[in-house]
Amino acid sequence: MGRIIFDTATSLDGFIADSANSLAWLFAVEGGEAPSDDLLPGGAGVVVEGSTTYEWVLAESDILAHPERWQEFHGDRPTFVFTTRDLPRPHGADITFVSGAVGTVLPRIRAVAGDRDIWVVGGGDLAGQFFDAGALDEIAVSIAPVTLGAGAPLLPRRIGSDRLRLQSARAVGQFARLVYGVGAA
Repeated sequence: MGRIIFDTATSLDGFIADSANSLAWLFAVEGGEAPSDDLLPGGAGVVVEGSTTYEWVLAESDILAHPERWQEFHGDRPTFVFTTRDLPRPHGADITFVSGAVGTVLPRIRAVAGDRDIWVVGGGDLAGQFFDAGALDEIAVSIAPVTLGAGAPLLPRRIGSDRLRLQSARAVGQFARLVYGVGAA
């Protein structure tokens, strides 16, 4: 069974999206527009994201009009989108829309992932729901040299230092890359 990894970029002041739910600030950082492979989880076979992240990706890259752009980020990985609404699906994309508690949907996601890792892309609240369900194994954060002042927080819940263990810290271009293992309660 693979690991469940929340791997994301954040501003120096802890926001993963600005107050308009945009990631444009990230692409303005040198290396942010085409991230190094060192900033992405290599073994992820399944992507999980929330509806806000999904809708932003669709709009930012005009994916509904250009469905081939879906592959640029997601590749052939199956994608699960947590939502309570009906959302459009780009032609040819392997997307499963799900709703409900993470613990309820997780067996289905794990079955598709098999032995591969599950990459929780965003948002922070969805990653927090995986944590709450005892299903988050790793938090990998690429900290960008920018502050936003407001926006969507990295993880909108308290996680004590007794639950996190630093596995690595290094510079990757303009980003500080921190990887923490998540321990059991």
